[in-house]
This record gives sequence, C-alpha cells and structure tokens, in this order.
Amino acid sequence: MDGMSGPYVIRGSVALPEAELMWRFSRSSGPGGQHVNTTDSQVELRFDLGGTDALPEVWKQRALQRLAPRLVDGVVSVRASEHRSQWRNRETAAVRLAALLAEATAPPPKPRRPTRIPRGINERRLREKKQRADVKRGRSGRDWG
Repeated sequence: MDGMSGPYVIRGSVALPEAELMWRFSRSSGPGGQHVNTTDSQVELRFDLGGTDALPEVWKQRALQRLAPRLVDGVVSVRASEHRSQWRNRETAAVRLAALLAEATAPPPKPRRPTRIPRGINERRLREKKQRADVKRGRSGRDWG
C-alpha cells in the first residue's frame, strides 16, 4: 500500500484516485514500549467528498447527504491507531473509509409491498373471535337464578 500509485478500489465498483486521499500521521496513544515516542503510527485518512470527481454524481449526493454529520467542509476523515505499525493502521483506515463510502453510496432499500392476507385466514380469525366472545358472554352470571 505504501508504494502504490494506482487507485484504491472500494467495494469493487468505487475507485478513488490515490492523489485525492490525504494521509496524516501522528503519535498514537496506547502501547508501544520504547519505540512509542519516535513513531507516528496513528493514521488519519481524509477524502474530499464534496470536491471529488471520482464518484458518479448520484452517489456523491447520496453520500454527502448521509454522511452530513461526519463531514467538515465536505471532507470525510477516518482514524486508525489500534495497531503498533503505521502500515497496518493505514490498511485499517483505508478499509474503514471503503466501508463508510460503500454504505453511504448504497441505493436506498426497495419500499416494502404489503402482502395480502388470504381471505380464509381472515375469516377463520373472525370466526374464532366470535366464538371467544360467546364463551365470555356465557360467563356473565345474569341468568343464574
């Protein structure tokens, strides 16, 4: 992933140009031993969703709408710092961004078409309901002498 210059492929269909991905590295909190104060292992990956031409317009609008609370000036950012190696954090951040964009650009689910209840089932329900009402009506002690 370090020396690659081609696009990152996201979910098979979305390809983001390497040039539009902005990487930032900083010191990570957490374990790391003596090495911890010298390596920038935390990774922040930023992608300008508002200004990109890599995505079809429909997907872009959908993603901008769905990710609105997460965006800062149209830029979506993802952080990864759970691994001690910067390279593994880069992989994790790229996968996270991929998942986020895949979810945000997915088409909305088809509206649910209500199924019809077969007539026989409905009639049986009403018949059983009537029987139950008769049983309960028979319990009231009006006619008892």
